[in-house]
Amino acid sequence: MVKLSIGCGGSLVTDQIVLTAAHCITTPTGPSSSITATTGVVDLADAAAVKIRSSYVYRSPDYVNYDKGSDWALIKLAEPVQLPDTPTLSIARTAEHNKGAFTILGWGADHEGGYQQRWLLKATVPDVDDATCGTAYRDSGANFVDEAMLCAGLFGTGGVDTCQGDSGGPMVRQTATDAFVQVGIVSWGHGCAQAQYPGVYTEVSTYASKINKALADLAALPAVPDRT
Repeated sequence: MVKLSIGCGGSLVTDQIVLTAAHCITTPTGPSSSITATTGVVDLADAAAVKIRSSYVYRSPDYVNYDKGSDWALIKLAEPVQLPDTPTLSIARTAEHNKGAFTILGWGADHEGGYQQRWLLKATVPDVDDATCGTAYRDSGANFVDEAMLCAGLFGTGGVDTCQGDSGGPMVRQTATDAFVQVGIVSWGHGCAQAQYPGVYTEVSTYASKINKALADLAALPAVPDRT
């Protein structure tokens, strides 16, 4: 899990590349040292936090707006994260894990209109099918792209959700082998934890081939160390 200085979250998908949301990235694809990634801790004030600047950002070339799909981006760090057994998340390559109970996590606000957190928070939410979620958002005047998005939350009840500051962070699902795979990227929604509007996440499996191609391209780029 990664906290980004641009007010978003992200996940380490390699020891040097962070997966996040395209709507978090305001600079064009190219070299950039403007973002600092913090990882290795659950308490952002912990002196053991590892902080590394970016060296390159890659924003999905198909991204137009968060409610149109393609809301993913990659950030290459100036050097690899060096932690004991540095954990990385595998991304979902197929839709087989897109149903069930998901884990969401981040340092975002713990309620709508609240403040970002010092301590990492997590919660469990069930999937909400595209028909139910899509109808709710379309009826509100928003756009919803079934193949590009996943929904999760307590539909009809609310109360559990990601919120402001969690954008770009991972939604994961535990597999039969107890490993975790990233199935979603925190993308958008109407407010936070509202009963009729579950959280909307980028459907990672839809973009897996493009993400993996971009990962390979980024891995080949040289990085200039710039650790803070």
